[in-house]
Amino acid sequence: MKCYWIRHEGNDAILELRELPIPEPGPGQVLLRVRAASLNRGDLLGAIAFHRAAAGRPAGVDAAGEVHTVGVGVRGLKRGDRVMARSRGCFAEYVVVDPALATPIPQHLSWEQAAAIPISYVTAWEALIQFGRLKAGEWLLVAGASSGVGVASIQLGKVLGASVIGVSGSAAKLEKLRALGLDIGIHARGEDFSARVLEATGGKGADLAVNLVGGTVFAACQRSLGNFGRLAVVGYVDGVMKTEFDLEATHGKRLDIFGISNAPLTPAMRAEATRGFNRDVMPAIADGRVAPVIDRVFPFDQLPMAKAYVESGAQTGKVVLRLD
Repeated sequence: MKCYWIRHEGNDAILELRELPIPEPGPGQVLLRVRAASLNRGDLLGAIAFHRAAAGRPAGVDAAGEVHTVGVGVRGLKRGDRVMARSRGCFAEYVVVDPALATPIPQHLSWEQAAAIPISYVTAWEALIQFGRLKAGEWLLVAGASSGVGVASIQLGKVLGASVIGVSGSAAKLEKLRALGLDIGIHARGEDFSARVLEATGGKGADLAVNLVGGTVFAACQRSLGNFGRLAVVGYVDGVMKTEFDLEATHGKRLDIFGISNAPLTPAMRAEATRGFNRDVMPAIADGRVAPVIDRVFPFDQLPMAKAYVESGAQTGKVVLRLD
């Protein structure tokens, strides 16, 4: 089968197309015939220690496809079932998947739409619900609002009944996001936007901020929070790892600051997140209240071009690979 591996030289992430045997699922696993896979910035980052792979590793973590082979002991899935899943090595014609991380695809979704869902929407569930405790009537701030997780956070925030403020360096992207329910768009790149958040919330501040950008906006996100505010650090596409941290505000406002990363999670923790996503988010996807946003679709053999497009920051929503 054809598959892509990723390796790192310094801060550069290099994709390599390889020809490998089709894997066999072990007990408790299924083999997925991949029809589409989506790109995630975290999987492609070379400057971040968590993501480096000097010797190379299978690339891609999101896929949608058909169950091809079912391992011993697997219940609830059979050959031909349409599922979307998270797994290492999804940029391939076939990938072995843990059934606990697989979700049946609603009939109305295409392969490309389904492939755009797992990582982005599970991450949004973790940031907003599992740890963010977002409730109806609260204010949600999303910095990096046009990213895959940003779009998912906006959509999920609206389903939960929150008012959503999005920050982006592109006014055009903010206009697109308003069609998804974004209440207030703040056009900002590199400057402190906290005063505008406080003004928008009548001086109260945001209840939950999701930082998808990194160190350049951390201080502004922290300053944007009100009493008992929560701050989720999800991404650092700006590459800035060190930043100002306001101890007085953290203490005085009783802020809760936490990170969202797949890196340290056990299989049981990943399965728990998938169950939460299935329970709290999938009903809205199934009935059409939430629809994945796809910016562009690339053929499988153009993955390097798709990677360059994602790294350019031009996208709104997800970039997807299509396998014939």
